[in-house]
Amino acid sequence: MNHLQSGLLSIIFALTGFVSLYGQTIQRGKASYYSKKATGARTSSGERLHHDSLTCAHRTYPFGTKLKVTNPKNGKMVFVRVTDRGPYGRGRIIDLSWRAAKELDMLTQGVAMVIVEPMDTTIVPFRPSDNMALPELDFQTSDDIMDGMHPAWQDIKKVNEKPAKSIPKKKPSAIQQKKK
Repeated sequence: MNHLQSGLLSIIFALTGFVSLYGQTIQRGKASYYSKKATGARTSSGERLHHDSLTCAHRTYPFGTKLKVTNPKNGKMVFVRVTDRGPYGRGRIIDLSWRAAKELDMLTQGVAMVIVEPMDTTIVPFRPSDNMALPELDFQTSDDIMDGMHPAWQDIKKVNEKPAKSIPKKKPSAIQQKKK
């Protein structure tokens, strides 16, 4: 019984170790940024890095997730998209592109404290309502159109159905008649 309980507990701990931290809504920690020299390097998602793109590296959020990153020191914020994995070590929670770091005004510091939250929790102003009324379409045909064909197309069909006339033969010229 004791052996069974310890085995069950080890399985539970192993499974909880693979649970994503995506459920966290707000993370606070240190952010660093990619150098401009990293432009052109491949990220973990397969995209090429560009220093002017608003992208980032995060350990747990899926690729393509949009994150809101705020610098609490000056109140500036930027929206970035996850395209890479990392940062690993040094107590950092996110690596930003050079442009994103510039928007947060953290280029001179190199490393800054930030607040990271998924963009899903951000309220978008003037978001269109979900219950949009769609127009009603009428697919009935009118009585003027027979067989679902417009009258002009019916005339073309009649012309094409007529047998083609044979091409008249040329009359021989006077020179050709003299040769015979």
